Amino acid sequence: MGPEMAAVFVPLGFFAMVIAIVVGRPMVQAMAKRVEGESKRPQIPSEVLTRLERMEQSIDSIAVEVERISEGQRFTTKLLSEVRDAAPALPVRASPSSGSANQ
Repeated sequence: MGPEMAAVFVPLGFFAMVIAIVVGRPMVQAMAKRVEGESKRPQIPSEVLTRLERMEQSIDSIAVEVERISEGQRFTTKLLSEVRDAAPALPVRASPSSGSANQ
């Protein structure tokens, strides 16, 4: 590669870079605007927000009620197990004799 070839490649490289900048910059800006526009969230209507808040409150109250039910179940289970342990066993009753029932 001689000096004549370098004299040709340097201006060609310069013009190629200028064209790439002139054409590429608007393309990159357009793509950036498109990506920026897609990333913006649409606004949620206020009535949807109020419904979501009501749903959240309902779910919270249901969770409290479920906790109360489970607490009551634990309490009942504890009482039943204490009564079973504390109460003496009933005496075994003898089976009725075959003669007394038929007479």
